[in-house]
Amino acid sequence: MKRFAVIGAGLAGLTIARNLKGFGDVTLFEKSRGVGGRMATRYTERYQFDHGVQFFTAKTKPFQDLLQPWIDQGAIARWDARFVELDRNQILSSRNWSDDIPHYVASPKMNQLGKIFASGLEIRRSTLISRIHRRNDFWLLFNEEDECVGHFDWVISAVPAPQAAQILPETFQHYNRLKSTRMLGCHALMMGLNQPLPVEWQAALVKNSALSWISINSSKPGRPDGLSIVAHASNQWSEEHLEEEAAMVQTVLVNELSEILGRDLSHADHVATHRWRYANIDKQSGDKSLVDTESRLAACGDWCIRGRVEAAFSSANDLSEIMHQILAE
Repeated sequence: MKRFAVIGAGLAGLTIARNLKGFGDVTLFEKSRGVGGRMATRYTERYQFDHGVQFFTAKTKPFQDLLQPWIDQGAIARWDARFVELDRNQILSSRNWSDDIPHYVASPKMNQLGKIFASGLEIRRSTLISRIHRRNDFWLLFNEEDECVGHFDWVISAVPAPQAAQILPETFQHYNRLKSTRMLGCHALMMGLNQPLPVEWQAALVKNSALSWISINSSKPGRPDGLSIVAHASNQWSEEHLEEEAAMVQTVLVNELSEILGRDLSHADHVATHRWRYANIDKQSGDKSLVDTESRLAACGDWCIRGRVEAAFSSANDLSEIMHQILAE
């Protein structure tokens, strides 16, 4: 029976692990305590924040078919927000998402989707894989203490391309693709307020600001009543200030949000920031997943297609189909 190591328990890693279970033993390695990657949630006693992925759509039939049972169970729900486009604090356009293709969120919090996908999988959490080494017919995996954590027939990377380039060897057939892929960072601002806001929308795309996105997180289905806001800085501003002190980033983003919403938020009940170093990527034109049959190495992730939840699934699904063909021979 073959042994597969999947590095990264974001949606792509969880998907490929689920799809390979019938072909052998699959072990997922995740550097964090949780699963789901950017489908993450932070919460306090009163407030809850989906500080990574804000929503997702399902435009392809395989993803629609996968989600439907969980939609039927209520674990995934439509977020029919009032959506606006802003030029700083001026509304340029407005529409109801209920009139568009469905915008989904996991319920009662975004990280629920990762937990659903992780069910039944062997996952070694809080285990950062720093390198792999070929010995005879196997790949040895080493953690950050340089301890061997297992040997495997296949190693599949499902982490962002820059991280994959640090783990996979230069002999990987698609290594140049990993090395040349540039992903963009994002600073997230999380605010909890104990007073209502004078806005009539729940989601906003922002132009001409350090911020590019604002959501009233507490307006999503299943969220607690405490008024919570998530605001994302633009990729450009985030890249320019990726290594800045968190206090400076927080001050700038709170001031920006205050001006846009027309209210001084400097004394909010709760304020925090988070830096996503690899948050987004423009639409890509290469292969949806990368396979090196001779070396028994592979890589997948949203970065192969575009920075979207559905792209992560589609990349892993594409890799699954290729792997099934290889393993069935």
